Order: sequence, then structure tokens, then C-alpha cells
Amino acid sequence: MESDSSEYLPVECHPWEPFIPTGAKILIMGTFPPGNHRWSMDFYYPNRTNDFWFVMGHIFLGDRYALYDRQAKKFDPDAIKRLMAEKHIALSDTARKVRRLKGNASDKFLEILEPVPLHDLLAQMPDCHSVATTGEKAAGVIASITGTSVPKMGDMVTAPDCLEIWRMPSTSRAYPLALEKKAEYYAAMFRHVGLL
Repeated sequence: MESDSSEYLPVECHPWEPFIPTGAKILIMGTFPPGNHRWSMDFYYPNRTNDFWFVMGHIFLGDRYALYDRQAKKFDPDAIKRLMAEKHIALSDTARKVRRLKGNASDKFLEILEPVPLHDLLAQMPDCHSVATTGEKAAGVIASITGTSVPKMGDMVTAPDCLEIWRMPSTSRAYPLALEKKAEYYAAMFRHVGLL
């Protein structure tokens, strides 16, 4: 009988604590950060080829580059944290420990060894009644934790404790949808939650 070769791959622990601003109303969750060689900052969605912060700039500030320094080719984590705090948006990922089965950032080849303790996290946010996942794998993790089905893209399901669970499009450039179209999904969710 052959052993599972993945057990010999390195285990990675999540590099950041959840970002929980005062009065957080929604928790947005990806799967896990890319390797740090792809970071342009030391914070969530650090890869400059990921559209997440361009989408947030487009929606909340009317400029996709509002949170990005084009000369330095990196995001501005201080401006990002201020905006997230002002809009009452918390950030975390759905995995705390993973193995990269192919050594890349693809969710498809990410083995989740330890999911986030979602209910402990939400207990720190009494005003938060919505969780949004940025992509299919993250949506599957949250569905397994909450015992709900995976929502359709841009839609939500309600957990037994009345928590709204949204599935947003992946902001990875590998996901073939224009930034403006991705932003429409996120903006509709933010309007429903009362942040727009």
C-alpha cells in the first residue's frame, strides 16, 4: 500500500490574525494567502494580480486604483485598513493550516488541514450577521462548517442561526470575469447588508 505523499509536504500556518474592526457588520473570507514571494503588502489579498482591493476601491471610492500605489506597484495597507474599519468590514480566511499540493496559490491544489473556528470568530463580532466568501473553495469550507448548501454565485443562504452566507466571485485574475462585473456582485451584497 502506497503512503500519501502529501504528508511529506510542508504545513503552512496562516500569517495574519483576523482583521476585526469595531462594529463589524460583515466578514469577508478567502481561502488562504499565496506564498509570500507574491505579496505586495503584509495583509489580506496581498497579491497585486488579485482584484480584491481594486474591486473595493472601485465600489467605495469610485477609483479602482484608490488603494494601490501605481509607482511603487503595491497596495497601501494603511488606507485599506482605514477603509475596512470605516465600512465595518472584517477579514479572515477559511483555512488556518494548509498544504500546497502543487506548490502554487491555486485553491484547487490546497489541502485544508485546519479550518478557521468560524463561530469563535463571529462571537467577537456581535453586529456581524453576514459572511461572504470570495470563491468556490472558501464557500465549500463555510458550507461544511455551518451545515448549509453552497450558494449560487452572487447569492446567499441562511444558516439555522440566521447567519447570511454569501458566495461572491473569486477576485483572482484566473477567474474569467471583468473587474466591473465582479464589483457588481460585491456592490449588490454590500447594499443588502446596508454598507452602500
